Amino acid sequence: MKIFKFGGASVKDATGVQNVVKVLEEVGFDDTLIVISAMGKSTNALEKVIHCYFENKTELKSAIHELIDFHNQILTDLFPDGNVNVHNKVKSLFEELQGFLSWNKSPNYSFVYDQVVCYGELVSTTIVSEYLNHTGVKNTWIDVRDVIKTDTNYRDAGVDWQATQQKIATNIQKNQLYITQGFLGSDQNNFTTTLGREGSDYTAAIFAYCLNAESVTIWKDVPGVLNADPRHFEKTELLNQISYEEAIELAFYGASVIHPKTLQPLQRKEIPLYVKSFLNPVDNGTAVTKGHRIEPEVPCFIVKKNQVLLSLSTLDFSFMVEENISEVFKLLAEHKMKVSVIQNSAISFSVCVTNKYDRLAELLSILKAKFKVECNEHVSLYTIRHFNEKAIANIEKDKEILLKQVSTETVQMVVR
Repeated sequence: MKIFKFGGASVKDATGVQNVVKVLEEVGFDDTLIVISAMGKSTNALEKVIHCYFENKTELKSAIHELIDFHNQILTDLFPDGNVNVHNKVKSLFEELQGFLSWNKSPNYSFVYDQVVCYGELVSTTIVSEYLNHTGVKNTWIDVRDVIKTDTNYRDAGVDWQATQQKIATNIQKNQLYITQGFLGSDQNNFTTTLGREGSDYTAAIFAYCLNAESVTIWKDVPGVLNADPRHFEKTELLNQISYEEAIELAFYGASVIHPKTLQPLQRKEIPLYVKSFLNPVDNGTAVTKGHRIEPEVPCFIVKKNQVLLSLSTLDFSFMVEENISEVFKLLAEHKMKVSVIQNSAISFSVCVTNKYDRLAELLSILKAKFKVECNEHVSLYTIRHFNEKAIANIEKDKEILLKQVSTETVQMVVR
């Protein structure tokens, strides 16, 4: 079988859904399972619902109705003559959501998050499946929570591979077209779980692994994987081919390529991954496979904005030894700081981190009791894979270099 994944941008409105049909007609859909994300910014809208549920109950009703109105407009555009079946299915899903919010007693934010945010994918796939049937593309809708089983680590659940393999083998037959949700799973008590960052891509990889799929294709609004993010860099090049290892390296440094957890199951069975444009579906795009690491071999640029550079030294100017560094890493882990670069000398230790959970002030108060601390906020981290001198000079131009680290393949610079 082939696995296709369409993200939120590809089904953000009625035109996007109609384009999915065109893509399938152009590239074929025999023996295919399609993983679909929530429509457009639906996940953000559902996160607003969750915020209102916990922090601002007076706005909860209007937040839910915004979400309902958004999807009802797409239904109106797709089914101008009306379609009672799809309207009833979508209405029922939103009634389920409202029912959960009315009877839930759990104060666990992550648990509530997963039970609520899942409706983005459930509604999205219901609409797409019904529209495909409406246009003559017969398909079977599958609730992914029935087949992908996980632990109870809500918002970042781990897959129970043995149970998932068994469920997928039982429920998925070849010679059919399936539509299912990305990002979601369920625990042993059948409560909804979510798979964390890039969860829909990961869902596609899980199905591919369990079905020994021919390939996975991720459909995006770009021609494939580029050597730099066009939102931050003027000139970009399409990468025709990347090895699994190189893609994991790029993702590690922060490139919005493919998350490593998506690549790992594919690499184990050497299932090729294609990243293609849903605007030009017959173009080659990018292939992530076993083999040559990157083609063409050009510098690849990655930038992380709004980073924090911490430089620490001991209060008595003694060496920064293993005990000191171990203590620093323990504190970074406790405060959920994602470490991007480290550099140490005899008497100092520098680390560039992402203050994702806004716990920097708390961390600094502890560090300053033990170390001399210099903190630079709102800095940028640039990484260049397969660098050359021209690429480095291009990044360094008109910037203050706070830290620079060079290895055989990679240069990283923290700049202001």
